[in-house]
Amino acid sequence: MKKLLAVLLLLPAIVLAQKQPQGVTYDAQIVRVNDGDTVVIAAPFLPAPLKPELAVRIYGVDTPEKGFRAQCPTEDQRGQAATAFTKNAVAQSQKRQVVLYGWDKFGGRVLGDLILNGVSLRAMLIQNGFAREYYGEAKQSWCQ
Repeated sequence: MKKLLAVLLLLPAIVLAQKQPQGVTYDAQIVRVNDGDTVVIAAPFLPAPLKPELAVRIYGVDTPEKGFRAQCPTEDQRGQAATAFTKNAVAQSQKRQVVLYGWDKFGGRVLGDLILNGVSLRAMLIQNGFAREYYGEAKQSWCQ
């Protein structure tokens, strides 16, 4: 039991140290899109009294913040655009899967990726200019 607990506690550090972590893929029901790099999936497997949902942060990317978290109006606009892109990508997809890697460094979200019609959301965000690669180092400003 102690070994299992140690592995679970070390998992976020191991995931963050890898640029291509190993994950487990599941079919996913997307409940909502929080922002450009965070979605909420249905998780009916979670035991009561936990809410049957998991927030999934897209691993390896940073999208601009929106609303009060944005550092400037430009970041807010870009954050709104990234969120709209993710919502549209989810809405347009027929097949939705999630790859789960482990808990993020704060423990409130799971790190993973969405696979929409066989294409990684992570890759789509980067290719379309809505995100930068990010692996836990100091974030670059979106206000430049």
